[in-house]
Amino acid sequence: MTGQIVKALSGFYYVDTGAGEPVPCRGRGKLRHQKITPLVGDRVEITALDDGAGMVDAVLPRKNQFRRPMVANIDQLVIVASGAVPVTDPFLIDRMAAVAEWKGCEPVICFNKWDLAQVDGLAELYRSAGFTTLKVSAETGEGIPELSAALAGKVSAFTGNTGVGKSSILNAIQPGFGLRVGEISEKLGRGRHTTRHVELFRVGDGLVADTPGFSSFDVDETEPIPREELAAAFREFRPYLDRCRFQGCAHVKEKGCAVLEAVKAGEIAPSRHKSYARLYEQSGAIEPWETKK
Repeated sequence: MTGQIVKALSGFYYVDTGAGEPVPCRGRGKLRHQKITPLVGDRVEITALDDGAGMVDAVLPRKNQFRRPMVANIDQLVIVASGAVPVTDPFLIDRMAAVAEWKGCEPVICFNKWDLAQVDGLAELYRSAGFTTLKVSAETGEGIPELSAALAGKVSAFTGNTGVGKSSILNAIQPGFGLRVGEISEKLGRGRHTTRHVELFRVGDGLVADTPGFSSFDVDETEPIPREELAAAFREFRPYLDRCRFQGCAHVKEKGCAVLEAVKAGEIAPSRHKSYARLYEQSGAIEPWETKK
């Protein structure tokens, strides 16, 4: 039968088959020989054993995978930002949105603490660029129904700088979720060892990837995007990429660059292009082996 790995811990893969509690499974030796490591989020084929456990026979093709945390098949990355303390640097939003696009999952921009700071201009910037953009307050409940609807039926992960309220948002969506995660954290002894425990939790009609502290994706450890693929990771650049005068245009300062002309015409936000140029410069020192998807 087939199912989805919702937890990996101590050599066991817990597979949700849709028929009751997840089945604790070991991986077949052939997976190790094939150098395949099952990940949380993987769709897998398993064989049930008489004792209620099972064996993972095969890992089905992935739509994407992340290195930190070790998770696969994420449908969308919810980028939580704030205009209040702490104020989120737009570069962080742009960087994580680009990573999501490169990995083939949908970025959702979520501005929390809307009751404290209404950053309408910034929210409109991302909405105009084609992103689902939500104005949310975990304190008052504003925007929580819209975010819940966005999570329905999908596998999501939350990211954002410390203090923006990722866990508070999840508690607002599903009261008691924080208590359950706290119990799991205590049981696993997070903070006392270096185990990177990742688990998918049911939140409403969707699944949310939980990692220690709800950090989900450590920005400093996120895989870098190779230069030749970076421009396509900025969705509003895509209509212009084939219109540049010169083939192989870097879209940074070249003459006849259609992307730069779109920036001048107000069709691409200058701040978005500034983030692209910053990432392009950073990508110059990347070794090829570092950019494996």
